[in-house]
Amino acid sequence: MTHFQSTIDIQAPAGRVWAALRNIERWSEWTPTITSIRLLDPGPIAVGTRAIVRQPKLLPARWQVTEVDEGREFTWITFGPGIRVAARHLVEGAASYSRVTLSVDFSGPLAPLAARLTSGLNARYLDLEARGLKKYAEAESR
Repeated sequence: MTHFQSTIDIQAPAGRVWAALRNIERWSEWTPTITSIRLLDPGPIAVGTRAIVRQPKLLPARWQVTEVDEGREFTWITFGPGIRVAARHLVEGAASYSRVTLSVDFSGPLAPLAARLTSGLNARYLDLEARGLKKYAEAESR
């Protein structure tokens, strides 16, 4: 299994949820899976934006945004020896309700091994991130 995913319903407008997701330098305020994120490029996230992400139990990683659909989703990637990891952040919703899907996909020659070795951590981190985002966005909408 090289694909991991977590989907959660949030009682907050999609715009509010998107604002929290796109403000990546503040993720450590709402999820324990992020120690810090430092942008290497100024301005809002866009294709090409790079960041150094520090997470518990993982080495610091340099991520680069590869896709942005403003107000809806972004994807970024990082590389390791024999591995490419893509993380997608998708927000769907209407006025007061949103559904967020967070996913991580491993590819490359060592992807099956790396994904198997980190499967528990991947599933736990995606769940913690989804629940943290829900709590944060719902508190902000009150």
